[in-house]
Amino acid sequence: MTDRTWEYEGYDAAEERLREWLCTLGNGYFATRGALPECAVDGVHYPGTYVAGCYNRLTSRVAGRAVGNEDMVNLPNWLPLRFRLDEGPWLTPDAGAVTGHRLVLHLTSGLLERHTRYNLGEKRELTVRQLRLVHMGDPHLAALRTELTYENLTGELEVEAALDGGVTNAGVPRYRDLDGRHLTHVHTGTAADQATVWLRCRTRTSDIRIGMAVRLTADAPVAVRHEPSRAVQQLRLNLEPGRTVTVDKVVALHTSRDAAISDPLHAAVERGGRAPGFDDLLETHLTAWDQLWRRADLTVPGEPGRILRLHLFHVLQTLSPHTADLDVGVPARGLHGEAYRGHVFWDELFVLPYLNLHFPEVSRALLRYRHRRLEQTRTAARATGRRGALYPWQSGSDGREETQQLHLNPRSGRWLPDNSRLQHHVGSAIAYNVWQYCQASGDTEFLHTKGAEMLLEIARFWADSAVYDESLRRHRIRGVVGPDEYHEAYPGASEPGLDDNAYTNVTAAWVLSRALELLESLPEPRRRELVERAGLDGGELEQWEDVSRTLHVPFHQGVISQFEGYGDLAELDWDAYRKRYQDIRRLDRILEAEGDTVNRYQASKQADVLMLGYLFSPAELRSLFERLGRRLDDDTWRRTVDHYLARTSHGSTLSGLVHGWVLARARRADAWRYCQEALRGDIADLQGGTTAEGIHLGAMAGTLDLVQRGLTGLETRQGALWLDPVPLPELSSYGFSLRYQDHWGVRLRLERRLLEITVPSSDAAPIDVHLPDRSVGLQPGETARLVLPE
Repeated sequence: MTDRTWEYEGYDAAEERLREWLCTLGNGYFATRGALPECAVDGVHYPGTYVAGCYNRLTSRVAGRAVGNEDMVNLPNWLPLRFRLDEGPWLTPDAGAVTGHRLVLHLTSGLLERHTRYNLGEKRELTVRQLRLVHMGDPHLAALRTELTYENLTGELEVEAALDGGVTNAGVPRYRDLDGRHLTHVHTGTAADQATVWLRCRTRTSDIRIGMAVRLTADAPVAVRHEPSRAVQQLRLNLEPGRTVTVDKVVALHTSRDAAISDPLHAAVERGGRAPGFDDLLETHLTAWDQLWRRADLTVPGEPGRILRLHLFHVLQTLSPHTADLDVGVPARGLHGEAYRGHVFWDELFVLPYLNLHFPEVSRALLRYRHRRLEQTRTAARATGRRGALYPWQSGSDGREETQQLHLNPRSGRWLPDNSRLQHHVGSAIAYNVWQYCQASGDTEFLHTKGAEMLLEIARFWADSAVYDESLRRHRIRGVVGPDEYHEAYPGASEPGLDDNAYTNVTAAWVLSRALELLESLPEPRRRELVERAGLDGGELEQWEDVSRTLHVPFHQGVISQFEGYGDLAELDWDAYRKRYQDIRRLDRILEAEGDTVNRYQASKQADVLMLGYLFSPAELRSLFERLGRRLDDDTWRRTVDHYLARTSHGSTLSGLVHGWVLARARRADAWRYCQEALRGDIADLQGGTTAEGIHLGAMAGTLDLVQRGLTGLETRQGALWLDPVPLPELSSYGFSLRYQDHWGVRLRLERRLLEITVPSSDAAPIDVHLPDRSVGLQPGETARLVLPE
């Protein structure tokens, strides 16, 4: 295994679901899991193909209630291709006849290579080599090449390929009580060339039409038959010892959401018919990947670098330049599985900062997804009696709240109320992303139009949510849930929600101050237009100013309280629970199964207060607290970090990332332990089985950003690059390229205390770079080599 490949040796049925996730191939438009083509869907194998933004809503009966859920749809399976000798049993690795098996995921080229040797008895073997791609150049194409070689025998091999529309959403065990039958009106047929079969279907309620066409190519005639929901192609190959025969399968996929087509089936048949052969497809696919890697160059030595390259590979497969043409958000679990039902959460908060500096056109498209749903968020805010924009905690096709009403605790088997829709802080994350994107890209047009509209409406919601408390002489935001997620209510309370979540209030104050700053900076005609369109008046803007300075931030025992009353909760006996349970990451499920509730304890699932140290530099965080009339010195922040480090179970892959980031910035020796957890979260399946259901995209992109911004202290503000590198002995050498405003390929390289910055030659303006002890101006074509202080 190298830093350019990810490999598995030997067949292990218990690991197959995890490998299928890890070997998913995609191009930003659609992705297909790395399931073995000859294996049927069962408890071991789960092929899945998912198109970005393809959702369907169904109603299920759960715990005596009618519950509606919108899911990213598992589309017809184009992979099936199986083989057998002389009418014998179909060969699969599960049949026990495998003498060798190897999977190689080629990261630089987006290829999945597979080698398997089947033992046919009496020293006879069949060797299978497959190459699979989901085309990065043409987002509607994928291909599978199968090479079959006999050893020590001659005979006839039967090959059967299929296009299977009889699929359901069944990839997440805890969702299996829910209706997963999303496809209907499945029809198949044969194209005029007889080598191509097609399948059309539609989703049951969203009425998205899907068209697939598969062309099979081999040195033998192809017979076709049609079964209910399946189109089957068969051929017989005469094999000789040592001679290799090749079967190529090319698929074209379209949906009615695509632009510039009339009918998805017609488009798929036409595209599949004119698609070149496998070799030519491979060449253009490799070219497209080469161009991607040039824009996303990252050099980190050793095992961390190998994992980071894998993370980057999967980020690019989910959010590629093709995404810029789509109306989609950031699916929290990528296009790799059905966990979280393919919904869009706040994970873009961890994803866009990386994309901003490499693929700003993708960031812009993802923010446009949020802007297109702005009217839906206004409606949601009005339903709560407030003005402005209330963005949903989980979003799907149209921007309504998609958070489930019930969730299953697998430990107790009970369906429980889900109150995570009260995480209104998702609005602040969107505002933060608008601001960061525009600072990094220099896209003032977006900032002054769509970005401004979102920022102002989110600010309006926060100002309207704040209630003045005479006794505190402060504004308060009540009835919310913070990023922690464990705490949804006060112990014994009849209604969910918490008061004055520190993260929520501080970020709300930041949004309000940024909105006011933006209005002040706008040209007068544009400012007047925005104010008139939003119906803002002087009194409302004065209210924003007041609330941005008086939101309540609770403290207890000299540390920032996660929320008002947090310090009054009981302390958990952490040692006892660690002794009793092997893994306490999901402490909430453990306590509920015991008849208890995590709401009673000072225990967090993931970083909540400490998220403030992730979003804001120490100087900016101090400034925010000063604006709120509170002093946040280094000792207070250190005590706060220590307090929550001791009380967090890390039940989210994002938790290790945030803790590693915060500790690295604080120059703490234990930072690397949390950075390692963030790096290994998915590949080691630290969350206990969830990785097979889809990647954790936020954590993957966040580890890339840890190198890009966390360790370098990189900020883009005031028209300059600001750098404040921190020493992390375990990751002291790294380099990467980025796009900053009009500069493509700015190269940063750190080798212990030597920082090298190269600005490529261009006609763009010089770049101002600020470090804590000096500032330099770099002309295009210049390189600065700076020795950092001890």
